[in-house]
Amino acid sequence: MNNLTQRELTDYIEANIGTYHEKLLKSLSKLKLPSLLSKKNPYLFRAKSLTTASEMMKAVVDAFLSSQEETIFGDWLEGLAIFVNQKVYNGRKSSTKGIDLEFEKDGTRYLVAIKSGPNWGNSSQVQKMILDFKSASKTLNTSGHKPNIELVNGCCYGRDNKPRKLEYYEKLCGQRFWEFISGDENLYLEIIEPLGDKTLEKSGKFNQLYDQILAQITHEFSTHFCKEDQTVDWVKLLKYNSSTQKSDKIKFPKL
Repeated sequence: MNNLTQRELTDYIEANIGTYHEKLLKSLSKLKLPSLLSKKNPYLFRAKSLTTASEMMKAVVDAFLSSQEETIFGDWLEGLAIFVNQKVYNGRKSSTKGIDLEFEKDGTRYLVAIKSGPNWGNSSQVQKMILDFKSASKTLNTSGHKPNIELVNGCCYGRDNKPRKLEYYEKLCGQRFWEFISGDENLYLEIIEPLGDKTLEKSGKFNQLYDQILAQITHEFSTHFCKEDQTVDWVKLLKYNSSTQKSDKIKFPKL
């Protein structure tokens, strides 16, 4: 077991947090109205009593960004966890399907599937993870090496006060997870401060692009899906989103 210093942790975060910002910017820059409308639920937005193009598009774009942030930042946290474990226990990113991290500690081989938070998936997704765990264990046991294997679902935040899940695996969340991969019970607290140091440097660029994309999409939506009084034409929008008739489709100009 090696030590991870606060300086090493801070240096990694500061050097790599830009990846998260850049991926989010890239995702925002590729946002187009047709794909956005085809993936969103018009009934939901109608139920929110949105009436104008500006209200509608801000709600849709913000919902899109929220889902993108969860995915992109979850991937970033996975990279941080692997870095931490590599420093402390010489762990490595796994090449095994469904496994993100492998390392050995006190004679035990740990196979870890990393997720953002405790409520990361439905029952089918959890079942798939269990099948991946079983497959990975079987591969190790038939490869000539028979180490003591422990299967872990690690969640970067939140809590689960009943870590043992049947006989298959443990679910370690928040403080438990970060302590498990680092040996430091306070690591989950030490991560938070460096994360904010570079945020202000990126916010101006992001806000500028956000305003630009929102204005562009709002204008396009107003042109195709608003009535003369600039309120949302819900019938036309719903036909575009859900109708089987080709005549209800709209050909958007290529930008």
